[in-house]
This record gives sequence, C-alpha cells and structure tokens, in this order.
Amino acid sequence: MVKNLKIGVIGIQGAVSEHINILNKLFFQESISGKAFSIKNNKQINEIDALILPGGESTTISRILFQKGFDRLITKRAKEENIPVMGTCAGCVVLSSEINDYSHDVKLLNAMNMKVTRNAFGRQRESFEYNLEIDGFLKPYNAVFIRAPIIEKVWGKCKAIAKINEKIVMAREGNFLALSFHPELTDDLRIHQYFLDMI
Repeated sequence: MVKNLKIGVIGIQGAVSEHINILNKLFFQESISGKAFSIKNNKQINEIDALILPGGESTTISRILFQKGFDRLITKRAKEENIPVMGTCAGCVVLSSEINDYSHDVKLLNAMNMKVTRNAFGRQRESFEYNLEIDGFLKPYNAVFIRAPIIEKVWGKCKAIAKINEKIVMAREGNFLALSFHPELTDDLRIHQYFLDMI
C-alpha cells in the first residue's frame, strides 16, 4: 500500500464528512499513515491515491462534477493511473453507463459496465438495514439503504459481488467499486478497508 495515503471524497453534496470520519478512524485503528479530505477543486484530484463519490442527490452531484470538469480528471486518473474509485448510492448511479430514468438529466461517467435504476427501493421512509452477504467477507455486513438504487444488470468485466433477493447492490470492475448502500453510516470498517486494499 502507498505510504502517506491521500483519499479524496468529492465535496459537492451528501455524506462527505461521514466518509472522511470513517476513513480517518480506519487509518488510526490500523496504524495507517494517511488522511482523508473533501475534494473542492481540480488540483486536489491530481494529488490523491483514491477517490470516493458519496451518496446525495445524483442529479446535483453529476451536474456539478461535469460543470467543474471533475469528470474528465476522474476518468483520466482512474483509467490511466489506475487509482481506485468508489461510488456509494448516488455515486453508484454516476459511475454507471446506463440508467433507466433519464427524466432528471443525470450525467454518467460511463466508468462501469452496469445499468442502474434510481430510488429502486422506494423513498426516504422506506429506508432499511440488511445483513448483506458480500463475496470475500467472512461475516454478513449490516448495510444501510436510503433511497437506494439497484444495479439492474452488469456485463463485460463488471461483476456483482453482493445481492438482495437477486437484486445487485454491489459491483466491481477493476479499480471501480459501486455500492447501492451507505457504508459510511455504520461502525463496520470493512467496506472502506476493502476499498483501501484496492490501492
């Protein structure tokens, strides 16, 4: 693993501080030299070892990503320099290459060979937790779903690694990781550890 890790969390909207807090907790617990911080400008994207696209409102996040030119830098660094990128909830939507609902003009990074449906589990009041079996994890992971998308299908090198009743909620393609749920809202550090292990 890289020394003095720098993990960026796109700081447009959503659960930014929660990701930063859990990463810093993980660094402390595992005695890892590193820091997590909010990404506010293009220069910062060139300085990081890995990137998180947090949950929030996918239309807003994607629009500002493209307005600021973050989309080109993220794609370039991820594909040319192989830095890991994790998208949670809205971030999962933005990483996809197809979406069922274009009515809200969500812009996609086309980073992963997957098709998503936004808010597939219902509105905010239908939020829930689920003990999720994840490939490679020895014990179930208590995942928090809030207005969560579903990954309808994957193809090519994109692989499903967790499902709820045959509905895909976690997928990986190379150095890209997509989750329908919010790992930053639990005390379980395993998802973020899994992400760091991708560096």
